[in-house]
Parts: sequence; C-alpha cells; structure tokens
Amino acid sequence: MTLQDQIIKNIIKRVIKSEDYRIEIVNLINAEFLQFTIDFFKKIALAKLNSEDITIDWYKKTFIDQSLSTDDMAINAGLNKKTISNMYGSATRSIVIEASNEHFDSLYNSILSLVEMEKEIELTLTIKLKGVSVDLNVSESLIVINTLAVKRAQLRGGLWSTAGKSVEKYLMMTLCKLYKVDDKYYDASHFVKDKGKKVDREVDFYLLSNKKKYLCEVKLMGKGNPESADAIFARKSDVFIADTLSQQNKNQAEELNVNWVALRDPDGYKKFGVILTKLNIPYIEYKGELDKDLPVILETLL
Repeated sequence: MTLQDQIIKNIIKRVIKSEDYRIEIVNLINAEFLQFTIDFFKKIALAKLNSEDITIDWYKKTFIDQSLSTDDMAINAGLNKKTISNMYGSATRSIVIEASNEHFDSLYNSILSLVEMEKEIELTLTIKLKGVSVDLNVSESLIVINTLAVKRAQLRGGLWSTAGKSVEKYLMMTLCKLYKVDDKYYDASHFVKDKGKKVDREVDFYLLSNKKKYLCEVKLMGKGNPESADAIFARKSDVFIADTLSQQNKNQAEELNVNWVALRDPDGYKKFGVILTKLNIPYIEYKGELDKDLPVILETLL
C-alpha cells in the first residue's frame, strides 16, 4: 500500500465519521516536505564529501542542470511550473530551462542586494553528514530557504487538489458498501474524462435505477469555498456529496431538486440512505459500527 492510499483511507474514515479530514493532508504535506528537505540537504553535503566547492555556480550547475526534470529545475530555481506556465503561456522543457536560469540569476542578484543592505545580519546554515560539515553563507542559505519555501507551496497546492480528487470515487463506493447497494445499481467506470460531453470534465459517479442514471458529484469543500457548490448546481448534478454545506447551500440544492449529503453534519452519512429510498435503489439500512466496518470496506477497495 502506498502512502497516498493510506491517506485516502484515513480521509474517508474521517469524513464519514463527521470528523475533519484536513489533518491527514497536512500530515502528508509535512511528510513529503521533510523528506524533500532531507534529500536536498544530503545532495549538498555529499558534494562536499566529493571535495566539490559549494558555491553559487556549483548550486546552479547541480540543481538547475538540464538533465533534471522540469519540475525539479523550476523548484530549485525558486519557481514552479504552474507559475512558469502563467508567465510564458507554456511550460515546455525549453521554456522551463530558460525561465529557471533567468529567475535564478534574478533571485541571486536580489539576495546580494539585500545582504549588502542588511550587513548586520549574520546567518550560517550548517549541514553535517558523516562527520563532515558544510557551511553556507547568508546568500547561499537564503537561496536554500527560498527553494524549500517554494517546494512547500507547490506540495500544498498540489496535494490539496490531488487528495480531494483521489478520494471522490472511493468515498461514493464506501457509502454504497455501507448500505449494501448491489454494484448493478451504481457505475464507477465513468470516473474518467467524458469525451462525449461538450465540456471535457471528470464525471464522478452514477447511481442507477429504473434505467435512469443519476449523476453524483463529491466535493470536499470547506465553509470558505461556497463557489464549489455553485459549480455543482450549475452542472445539474442529481446527488451532491459534500464535507460541509452551509444552510444556504442546502436550501439552494433543495430548490434545484439536487439531493445532498453534508458529511460533517452529525451522522451526516445517514442521509445517503434517504437518497437511495427516493431514487428507488434497494439497500439495507446501515446499523453497524463505523470503526469496525470502514477499515474492512476500505481494505477491499484500496
């Protein structure tokens, strides 16, 4: 099992139990960032073990080398590919190389100017590996700190988005398993880009009943992101599963005849049974223990 699979399981357990899931993503961000930081420091220390001079030229040659992936080059230069794409209208390899080198030179010059103005500040970053110490001066330390800051921002943006999308299908399947819904009454195979639609977008899940297909969508949205619900309503979804819904969202859903589940409500998952009844989908009312049953269900799905 991958770390991401375990995080998905933990998120689903939390949201169905009406608990906040965000700590799981924060933990994943922390784990990946700390591993990146350790690996990054090791590269610098190993270079010292190989008797290489740790200079700005060395940093640029080693960490913005054209043999690296474009993601790594951009991050090491203090950028990310999304920013480069927004700036240049593209993130092809040649553009990433050009932008990374240009930005690194600009960043270094800015750091030199700052250090010159703030002469009273002394900063030495010491990395020790196998008894050998590597000391980075103020300029070099600031470059490393900036790189780590950009990497964390990249992880934060990417993992919040990826985690939510990764959970959606399995959350719907878990709800169906809890209520013993036969797999002939739902369709998870369309959890892919639907080329047949005018707008090429991901379709989450379908519930099936009486030869009708009911589009289900999942959004692990917070209270500060009400526009996510608006987007679901605009697409005329039949079933909307959310982490949190405001009363206004709920009222809007009912006006538009959209069946909703707010999992953060007390025993919020139980409203799924109400929706199954309304759609004439056979099920068995869930009366088990979530702490006991969820791990078993998730083990079969992931």
